[in-house]
Amino acid sequence: MKVIVIGGAGTVGKAIVEELGRRHDIVTVGKSSGQLQADITDYGQVQALFKRAGKADAVVVAAGIMALEPLAGMTPERFRVGLNSKLMGQVHVALAAQHALNDGGSITLTSGIDVYHPINHATNAVTSNSAVEGFVRGAAIELARGIRINAVAPGLLTESKEAYGHLFPGFETVAASRVALAYARSVEGAQTGQTYKIW
Repeated sequence: MKVIVIGGAGTVGKAIVEELGRRHDIVTVGKSSGQLQADITDYGQVQALFKRAGKADAVVVAAGIMALEPLAGMTPERFRVGLNSKLMGQVHVALAAQHALNDGGSITLTSGIDVYHPINHATNAVTSNSAVEGFVRGAAIELARGIRINAVAPGLLTESKEAYGHLFPGFETVAASRVALAYARSVEGAQTGQTYKIW
């Protein structure tokens, strides 16, 4: 299969590329890195990306930023960071992919453990990630041509513990290589409308 991995240069993205690259042709995409470039917050760029990439069998999104900061000082502008990137960026990909992928293709998005275990300073993340999972459930019953859609909700990555561990007191970590297996399950499996929780 030909698989487009958006965010392929990130910690999870690299693990996804390594796992799926053993069996499939991978096209990596980043905002300023990868084989192709696109800013997923811009729907026009996402549409152009699929035209440049050509027909594909699957797209995986391991990208999107959020505002990890206290709610007390949050402004509407800052709150839109996660909504515009983590939520709408992934929605943009799914909206374009439904028309660009081959029949029977798949779309895999990313949410996070905070949907189920909220942490301090993550209201923006919890909101954005919860909406991603809601989008997946809704889209799964409407997508045509046998196209499937799922989400992966990773826990705190072992590789990211030093940078983000202080936000997750008492949480166990999970290796990026194990998280990548959930993306493989989505791409290579048969389910749709699911969120694979890996922690």
